Amino acid sequence: MRRHFDSAVPELMDRSQPVTRELERDLANLRSLNRWFGSHGLIRHFLRRWLLPNSKARILDVATGSGDIPRLIVDFARRQNISVQVEAIDQQASTIEIARRLSAQYPQIEFFCADLLEWQPAERYDVVLCSLTLHHFSEDDAVRVLEKCREFSRAHVLLADLRRARWLSLAVHLVTATIYRDIMTKTDGRLSAARAFSFGEMQELAQRAGWQNFGHRKFAIGRQAIWIDSPSGAQSRNSKATS
Repeated sequence: MRRHFDSAVPELMDRSQPVTRELERDLANLRSLNRWFGSHGLIRHFLRRWLLPNSKARILDVATGSGDIPRLIVDFARRQNISVQVEAIDQQASTIEIARRLSAQYPQIEFFCADLLEWQPAERYDVVLCSLTLHHFSEDDAVRVLEKCREFSRAHVLLADLRRARWLSLAVHLVTATIYRDIMTKTDGRLSAARAFSFGEMQELAQRAGWQNFGHRKFAIGRQAIWIDSPSGAQSRNSKATS
């Protein structure tokens, strides 16, 4: 199944727009999809791996959307007595406005309206996360995203996304026809499935970005992740691709 990507046709949520009921509904749907269809579980897998009890960490969340992953991180940290500072960026001002409102009880999170490729942090992070974002980019820009994420981290990097497959496209069509039927969610969900990178393509993107000794694995419900476990990019445990 070939990747279908046209930079002239951005996803609806990527277009400049004010805060509307449609946008808020779409972001609520995305939070639900993240919770029930694998994204939150994938992130927790790596939080347990990288954030030790009674430690502290400075974390960047790229393309944060309505901030559900930063809130997940803080909730995890609170249970483990971990001190975290999370900076979350998204290029859509309206989305950041919604994220700030939903995160009023999370002083550990600071939101910025910013483009990753132009972001200039004061210092590097212990963990850089980028979830369900890479498929929004052309191959060349996706390589730049991977380069930036690695540049900004002094330790761990995680890029998680969909894994393109015909069955995934069919499943997304079914779910958006029966459960998540709002037009923005339906349109963007189906575009995302068609624009996702295959497992082999994701591997090639990381190699083009200069990543070495990185982990790459398939996860449940059509997900995949590539990651770096240490500043030196040392080979991680369980880093071999699995079916």
